[in-house]
Amino acid sequence: MYNKNMEYTFKNNRIAELRKSFNLSQRKLAEKIGTSQANLSRWEQGLNEPSIIECWKIANFFDVSIDYLCGRKDY
Repeated sequence: MYNKNMEYTFKNNRIAELRKSFNLSQRKLAEKIGTSQANLSRWEQGLNEPSIIECWKIANFFDVSIDYLCGRKDY
């Protein structure tokens, strides 16, 4: 059951960790998922959070779940 008092925060460091493990620059990953390098930088810094569509693109590219990106799962 959904608890409206429960908040999930986006784990911005997971994008950076995945990107680095694939040896990709921010610019190259941004090109591959259809966003700007500036957006990607803001996500990694925790200044902004990607939309659900952007999360889907990131998860799909790295073959991980959105739950992993959001910190709900560690695998």
